[in-house]
Amino acid sequence: MAPPRNVVKIAVQMRDAIPQLIQLDQAKPLAAVLKEVCDAWSLTHWERYALQFADGHRRYITENNRGEIKNGSILCLSTAPDLEAEQLLGGLQSPSHEGRLEALRHLVLLASDMTFAQEVISRDGLQRLGTIIEDGDDLGEVLALGLKAFLELMEHGVVSWETLSIPFVRKVVCYVNMNLMDASVQPLALRLLESVTLSSPALGQLVKSEVPLDRLLVHLQVMNQQLQTKAMALLTALLQGANPAERKWQRNLRQFIYKNIIHSSTPLGDEMAHHLYVLQALTLGLLEPRMRTPLDPYSQEQREQLQTLRQAAFELEGESLGTGLSADRRRSLCAREFRKLGFSNSNPAQDLERVPPGLLALDNMLYFSRHAPSAYSRFVLENSSREDKHECPFARSSIQLTVLLCELLRVGEPCSETAQDFSPMFFGQDQSFHELFCVAIQLLNKTWKEMRATQEDFDKVMQVVREQLARTLALKPSSLELFRTKVNALTYGEVLRLRQTERLHQEGTLAPPILELREKLKPELMSLIRQQRLLRLCEGTLFRKISSRRRQDKLWFCCLSPNHKVLQYGDVEEGTNPPTPESLPEQLPIVDIRALLTGKDCPHVREKGSGKQNKDLYELAFSISYDCGEEEAYLNFIAPSKHDFYLWTDGLSALLGSPMGSEQTRLDLEQLLTMETKLRLLELENVPIPERPPPVPPPPTNFNFCYDCNIAEP
Repeated sequence: MAPPRNVVKIAVQMRDAIPQLIQLDQAKPLAAVLKEVCDAWSLTHWERYALQFADGHRRYITENNRGEIKNGSILCLSTAPDLEAEQLLGGLQSPSHEGRLEALRHLVLLASDMTFAQEVISRDGLQRLGTIIEDGDDLGEVLALGLKAFLELMEHGVVSWETLSIPFVRKVVCYVNMNLMDASVQPLALRLLESVTLSSPALGQLVKSEVPLDRLLVHLQVMNQQLQTKAMALLTALLQGANPAERKWQRNLRQFIYKNIIHSSTPLGDEMAHHLYVLQALTLGLLEPRMRTPLDPYSQEQREQLQTLRQAAFELEGESLGTGLSADRRRSLCAREFRKLGFSNSNPAQDLERVPPGLLALDNMLYFSRHAPSAYSRFVLENSSREDKHECPFARSSIQLTVLLCELLRVGEPCSETAQDFSPMFFGQDQSFHELFCVAIQLLNKTWKEMRATQEDFDKVMQVVREQLARTLALKPSSLELFRTKVNALTYGEVLRLRQTERLHQEGTLAPPILELREKLKPELMSLIRQQRLLRLCEGTLFRKISSRRRQDKLWFCCLSPNHKVLQYGDVEEGTNPPTPESLPEQLPIVDIRALLTGKDCPHVREKGSGKQNKDLYELAFSISYDCGEEEAYLNFIAPSKHDFYLWTDGLSALLGSPMGSEQTRLDLEQLLTMETKLRLLELENVPIPERPPPVPPPPTNFNFCYDCNIAEP
């Protein structure tokens, strides 16, 4: 007879004792279970003990998390969290150096547990750790462990970062600024200052004033990748809280990042790639005020800039024709030249009132005219002298191209919490956006001529240019010159060829016999896709945990058991190899899963709010709801990429008997159907397939032609 649903079979261990194999009734109070375990070992004062998970981070078991205990779980009997906290905090006052060190090591081991952390914090544990950090008597392992324990306790969010004292923050800053410091201390000090900067504007200003940019550059120059990453994290945190003027970082810092980090022989970690993305987004964000500001027709400076733009193109012509002309004739000449320049109106201010791109379009045109004067003059004069309606309007093209670049580079959009998509070439130029515009405007003129476009084809040309730029940016060229080479090689003819190739891959023959064949092949191919998804789940994936401040420091691994009956998961350290399924401490039986949730329906996404910055989380979030005793619990995921999101949601849907409805499944099915159809029709190549099957002829009037096999041959 099967045991009741709320009874699980587990093992309980204790040092120097024979383990107990018990049946745990989840409906029974935890205190009663604990008393029975202590009685079996003849232990008095059961209230001094507590149960912990034996694997993983040895978390204490409470009424809130006891639902995580599954059949086969191994627990251990240990000291109650309140007594453990009291003993360890007492050990911090030990006169023995080894005693303090041992207490700190044990404290770091347990600090990630919320129950233990609350006991330590309630006994002024943060203040005692703060004293160790502020005194700085031992700059080695004691200080490193003290910082690590302090960070782990603060990460629970029980105490606000704003409560930290100014002397404490200054002492941590001192550790960052010291030259001869233990390699394990400075990454932790930088991480603490990053948390302070992101959480407290007032203390963030203190950090900004106390940590010079040159000091962060020194940390970026070391070969310690962890120290580099934490220094970059603090740099991006300081820049996020800075005003636009303060975000204009030094040229030597950009050059160092480009040469020594992006082009380093060591592969970039995910966290460093994210910080480089944030740095790029913040740099491009400096363009937003100009992008949002329309041209002011009453501004003398802006009128002079427009005149400079006109004179750079028509200087000789304007001087020769304008000599001795009246004011009205001179104004008429200027209006005509502005139209030749490609403005839609004789008053160019009307074209630049559009927001976006606002004044950013004017900045781009001026930059092009000053830094590539020969290319600018050739562009304008070549098109203004044509009379066959094939002229490419420079100003109109520049305005629309600026809008296009802002959209492709997401200028003005908030930074994503998880994105790692940065372009290396933006760290290789001082004026990367304007330099990119110079390449793009010449590409537009080249594409215009290749398409033999007229004014009516303007939007079509812009669509092709958008595709050329987007495809080349997706390749992540390492320099602007490489970008220029690749984008110029992507001609209009090549774009058409790529479009046709992609269309042929996506579209199949629409003849009814082919459609019927495809329908017959679908079940077999869907079974193949389902098998692939489950195999991918068995391989497992590393996921990142996102805390309340959107940190992504911790990793956990999840995979499906080979028999497809259990999800196995647990925390792992960054940089280590993926664990084996047998070493993962947590298990979730598939039969206990109620439903699969995605997007905004996930509980861990609903808690984050609904701002623009959460859009990327919605797209990558999914959760599993499962039975936890009589209550419903959730296992929450943030997929590392859209591809992994599709694979996991498809695989979980297959396990639950639901249809696999992701976009990736549709693409995979289409690709397999196309390949299988072509293989089946290889012998019919160049044979026309009729829309309808040929008609069956009527039966003959007689069947006398039938041969009787029983008649013997003479």
